[in-house]
Amino acid sequence: MNSDKPTEHYVTLFDSHYLPQGLCLYRSLEEHGRPFHLWIVAVDEACATALGKLQLGQATVVRLQEVENDALRSVKPDRSVAEYCWTLTPFLPSYVFSRRLDIERVTYIDADLFFFQSPVMLIDEFLASGKHVLMTEHAFAPEREADLRYGRFCVQFMTFRNSEPARGILADWQQRCVAWCYAREEDGKFGDQKYLDDWPRDYPSDVHILTRTDRTLAPWNVAYFSRVDGTARPTFFHFQSLKIVSKRKVVLYFMYRIGRRNRWIYDCYLSALRSAIREMQSRDIPLVARPKFTGWRRKTRYAWEWLFGRAASASLERR
Repeated sequence: MNSDKPTEHYVTLFDSHYLPQGLCLYRSLEEHGRPFHLWIVAVDEACATALGKLQLGQATVVRLQEVENDALRSVKPDRSVAEYCWTLTPFLPSYVFSRRLDIERVTYIDADLFFFQSPVMLIDEFLASGKHVLMTEHAFAPEREADLRYGRFCVQFMTFRNSEPARGILADWQQRCVAWCYAREEDGKFGDQKYLDDWPRDYPSDVHILTRTDRTLAPWNVAYFSRVDGTARPTFFHFQSLKIVSKRKVVLYFMYRIGRRNRWIYDCYLSALRSAIREMQSRDIPLVARPKFTGWRRKTRYAWEWLFGRAASASLERR
């Protein structure tokens, strides 16, 4: 169908806890993103082994040690798994370019994204800009404006050309993340993403900010956009805060309101998750649930669902 289109290259990373989400991401690209190739950095050996069993035809599995350098290894003991993954992120596009010099661009995507439409519409806007790096905003709903302290931009879908300006931006981001990348606010920094706030000022001729924020949806803005537009039409949805907490239960989101009219987005993803887990089970790949979940607090707004064995109507949102 898209035989005249160039292959789009994407790169992501996840560990064995996120394997079902990573498999959902891959299958959504199969449905909506062809032709594509997904580079997957497996953060632990169990994940790499499982991906080998899954034999994903349009993916390259990369073990963590292939990406690590001395600078990364030196800071690894000081960071949590999540913080270290954030530290790694700016190194991933550079790694892909080092493996394939002929690739014109690569797009970093978070493992908990899921595509409902072709991502090419987003990349086409970027290509029309003639710039070297594509950035996406969080686009927080007005009632969540205070969350801007965590960063105007979201490290969720970022395209980098294989060009000198893009490589220079990546090198600066890499240096900053090695120096400091933690899950706390400190001196105007937060993780890997607060650094991006400086890019429109520092690289005005090189970065393009995606205009179609109504197509890059997440728990923090889906209810707002569905109110404004009448219905949500995501190119991708970012399932941030979704956690598989046992072999039977998944927390869909917490501390957000998504609205009943947007429940279909989660129903689609639940169906994909169940299919992914069945695919894993058919290859004797265990489901590794989160060892601990701290979101269960009284009066905390959350929604959960049974993965298997209970009626789909078991979902609950506390208010």
